[in-house]
Amino acid sequence: MIEESLHKIQQRMADAMASVGRTDTALLVAVTKNHPVTAVEEVARLGCTHVGENRVQEAKEKQMLYTGPKLVWHLIGHLQVNKVRQAVPKFDLIHSVDSKKLLDEIEKVAAKHDKVQDILLQVNVAREASKSGMSVEDFPDIRDYAKTLPHVRVKGLMCMAPFFENPEDARPIFRVAHALYEDMKGYFPDGDIQYLSMGMTHDFEIALQEGANIVRVGTAIFGERVYN
Repeated sequence: MIEESLHKIQQRMADAMASVGRTDTALLVAVTKNHPVTAVEEVARLGCTHVGENRVQEAKEKQMLYTGPKLVWHLIGHLQVNKVRQAVPKFDLIHSVDSKKLLDEIEKVAAKHDKVQDILLQVNVAREASKSGMSVEDFPDIRDYAKTLPHVRVKGLMCMAPFFENPEDARPIFRVAHALYEDMKGYFPDGDIQYLSMGMTHDFEIALQEGANIVRVGTAIFGERVYN
């Protein structure tokens, strides 16, 4: 089931990009939250080596059990300041950085590990009270602050659209995020800003049409989540 679902998602991604004339590539992050480590091993076996987790503790447990090919681990859920100490050693890319306080803690912990931590800045374009992310107004200040930290490397931007019955309604939000992403490139060293992470199971095709190059898909690959 996972193999068939994964291939369908990859084909839909290719079709969405072709529909707007895109010839570049986009990265599929398989979101394994609330799925067992066997699901991680299965997608890795199928060649999908980018895995996303929402919670630090769940990722740590899976990493201890995982025995397959080397993976790139993405933290896509909200990161609390008190979890940074655990997150930095475990994740290759943290998508959900949204404050100077969080940046300061990541800088401190990464320095202790002699690591430069790759991050994305999460912007709450839709101004949803229930979602994390900085406001569009706060973005320039936090962006410029992040640039000053030697153990933090900003790689791009993350955006999460509200759930719309019609995914087409997310298009204006993705369009704003893409404009912010393109503008970011002028503030960082050439080549640093590489990733625009937006689009999930219900809206990833719209996100790809609007310039996303990372999509985060779980349910469409693994089925409904298993809650313990």
